[in-house]
Amino acid sequence: MISAAIKECENATTMFQNFELLGFAYPKDLKSLFVFFLLLMYLLSVSGNGLILLVVALEPHLHKPMYWFLCHLSMMDMMVSSVVLPKLVTWLIGGNGVISFAGCATQLFFFHFLGCTECFLYTVMAFDRFMAICKPLHYGTIMNHRVCFCLAVGTWFGGSIHGTIHSSLTFHLPYGWRNQVNYVLCDIPAMLKLACADTSINETVTLIDIGFVAMACFLLILTSYVYIVSAILRIPTSKGRHRAFSTCTAHITLVVIYYVPVVYNYVRPPSQDSFDGVLVMFYAAVTPFLNPLIYTLRNKEMKNGEVVAATSMDGFKRELEKYMEQKSIGGY
Repeated sequence: MISAAIKECENATTMFQNFELLGFAYPKDLKSLFVFFLLLMYLLSVSGNGLILLVVALEPHLHKPMYWFLCHLSMMDMMVSSVVLPKLVTWLIGGNGVISFAGCATQLFFFHFLGCTECFLYTVMAFDRFMAICKPLHYGTIMNHRVCFCLAVGTWFGGSIHGTIHSSLTFHLPYGWRNQVNYVLCDIPAMLKLACADTSINETVTLIDIGFVAMACFLLILTSYVYIVSAILRIPTSKGRHRAFSTCTAHITLVVIYYVPVVYNYVRPPSQDSFDGVLVMFYAAVTPFLNPLIYTLRNKEMKNGEVVAATSMDGFKRELEKYMEQKSIGGY
């Protein structure tokens, strides 16, 4: 189907240097508040997830499959925030949303690469909880270092294939003089509206691929939790049931937070709804900030690890100060 937008491109050039992100509509008197909020969320997301990486690295008791996968989630959260928020803050401050063709393609690739990788990782984390609760006697044997490494690498590899497919399909389309992206970032639905070609195949591939990946992962997660809940209900003591379920609540919460924007933005017919951009900002700004909070506030091992890490860092600081003092005296 050839749309009217395609006819407008017939006499236009097919290549240009830049796109322009139009962002989102907001009250101008709240501009400073939006900038402060996004910067704060970005700094808290990077520092919070960085803290998780540091604590797990310094605390040997946290060298377990659950925290191995949590570290990968923290890395993804920091990268997702870095893909979206700096450019969005720049647009808010200067009103300039210009982004190069290569920059736009790179942003789309990493956004979908990380989003798909995160989807796979949540599925792997559900499998980890399934093995820990339903197969506790075999957990240490099955979830060994090699298996955990392969599962983590597999999520990144699968996400990279997904991102490559969609960025290639999107930016192999011809683009004309219409270079204003009516969105907060270079994403598939917004870019297809600018293409000077029939995009029905792209829309179908996007719906089927993202829909299939999201639904398949969701069904695997759901199946895992059916077995997990069944196993928890067979635990004779209420204390044991509560302890087992408490290891899953953080993961369940994050899965729900992740799937809401994915389903709304991709697994439905395309629209011009301005709420799409709000959900993307929530996914890029708020979700990476919430992940460390959810896992640290409800996890005693992480809390204890933070105390140990703080003690270790304090001891290292004292030793460094002592060394510098001795060096200063010796030099004198």
